Amino acid sequence: MNPKSPTLPADLRDDPLYYLRHFQFVLDWVMARHADLLAEPEQRFIMAFGELPEAAQALLVRMVSRKGELFRTSRLVYTEVDDLEQALSRLAAAQLVELDPVLSLDDLLAQLRLPEARRVFAETVSACGLPTSVSKSRLCEALDGQFTPRRWSVWWPESDETLVRVSVMSVCDRLRLMFFGNLRQSWSDFVMAELGHMRYERVSLDPASRGFQQRQEVDAYLCLHRLRERFDDGEAVADIWSAVPRLPDDNPWLAARRSRLLLRLGQQAQREGQAALALEIFSFAGPGEARVRRLRLLEREGEHHQALTLATQALEAPLDDAERQALARLVPRLQRRLGLPVLKPAAQAPPKSWSLSLPPQSLAASGSVELALRDHLARDEAPAFYVENHLFAGLFGLLCWDVIFAPLPGAFFHPFHRGPADLYRPDFVSRRRDRFDACLEALASGDYRERIRARWRDKQGLANPFVYWEVLDEALLELALHCIAPEHLAVLFERLLEDLKANRSGWPDLIQFFPDAGQGQPRYRLIEVKAPGDRLQDNQRRWLEHFQCHGIPVSVCHVRWSDG
Repeated sequence: MNPKSPTLPADLRDDPLYYLRHFQFVLDWVMARHADLLAEPEQRFIMAFGELPEAAQALLVRMVSRKGELFRTSRLVYTEVDDLEQALSRLAAAQLVELDPVLSLDDLLAQLRLPEARRVFAETVSACGLPTSVSKSRLCEALDGQFTPRRWSVWWPESDETLVRVSVMSVCDRLRLMFFGNLRQSWSDFVMAELGHMRYERVSLDPASRGFQQRQEVDAYLCLHRLRERFDDGEAVADIWSAVPRLPDDNPWLAARRSRLLLRLGQQAQREGQAALALEIFSFAGPGEARVRRLRLLEREGEHHQALTLATQALEAPLDDAERQALARLVPRLQRRLGLPVLKPAAQAPPKSWSLSLPPQSLAASGSVELALRDHLARDEAPAFYVENHLFAGLFGLLCWDVIFAPLPGAFFHPFHRGPADLYRPDFVSRRRDRFDACLEALASGDYRERIRARWRDKQGLANPFVYWEVLDEALLELALHCIAPEHLAVLFERLLEDLKANRSGWPDLIQFFPDAGQGQPRYRLIEVKAPGDRLQDNQRRWLEHFQCHGIPVSVCHVRWSDG
């Protein structure tokens, strides 16, 4: 870390104000690295916060770390805040909180327990002929449209407490976003790290590396986030669509977030029968799943010529294997609908499959069909493991650990990264192609085993987006290194690098090892498990085809439950 960067004390577990130290650390970090992105509201807040007494600071951080903006004073009892009234008074004087704010009926009811709501609206309950034991949902129906917003003290004059609204929650969210580069991570990440529940790789942080380079990027992120919240709250798709911002062409990260939002909006519009709106939204959502959904909707609407033209163009440059697979199904169907010649793709040999009957009690004993089959197959000389998507990803993560955590500009910009911020961006691999090539060369030279073992020992427990430590124990690791041919690992790792996000999933459920197999015999096999009624998913089919093309031993086991 750059020596000028703010630092935290080594151990805050005995400090009752640990959360305040974390919060101040974020403010110092943002001031040191993002000062040019701060406008007057953030600057004013940081200055006002710094002038508060420690108890008032602690109380504000307690509230900021909780959900929502409204808090009853009876729920703000903290031992380190010995004089709540004085702390609130200082926060209100600094305009960081509002005491006794104006509340809508919905906000009020969200704060009241049911017995309290019955008391506050006792006259209305009586006038409407409702029982005194009325449910909250029925009470809400009766009250709807009858009241205008008013202060807590007016809503409930008999209350012996007041309500507090945090006035700077949006400012604090912006500062948290600038620190983490996302709003998924919260102030609790500090606590998880402090308690040792989550440990992060130490990466050298370039002062120039940060999540946002311009304030407009922060604004755009927050705008998209609020629109997603409005969508989740059930607001009309058309209203949200009209507010979606256009973004600069030079920020693929924000463009990807916008595309994901548009995909969700288009799907909802389609579910609601608004085909024209869905088609419009999908047309702005870019390639991939949204483009395929647009083409299928055009087909459903009878626009076969337009759909075929667009699908044929898309097939020339699909975004990924998933889109290529979907288009390869769609184009022949459209050609048949239009009476055009259909070029059949070369038939792929179906994956090897077999059926096995197991007693129903084995499911109850194991807990899942995968574990039941694992237990049935496992022998001392041929151990079996339920690994699903974790084994090969873990081997990849260990072998390429140094590449994944290479301190490239924009990849790491705070101490709490589980992986690089650009992991799923289009240029992630290309920025590191030479480093990955050098890493994969170890598979050909034979150095990979010791490199993987060393990373497994030295990095035990550290967060890595590919390594699931609870799955990859030493026994599994050693069997995998002994039995899986390095040329197979090279083939699988290269396909993983083609699309890290999509190709992380779809791997077979089980692996069985044959460590004492003779010369020329496979020392392992992969098994995709299917319970009665289960079908192969598209990403599983793509992986099975890849395994078959490269001679990797794999099969599909269809489990049946026998009565015997």
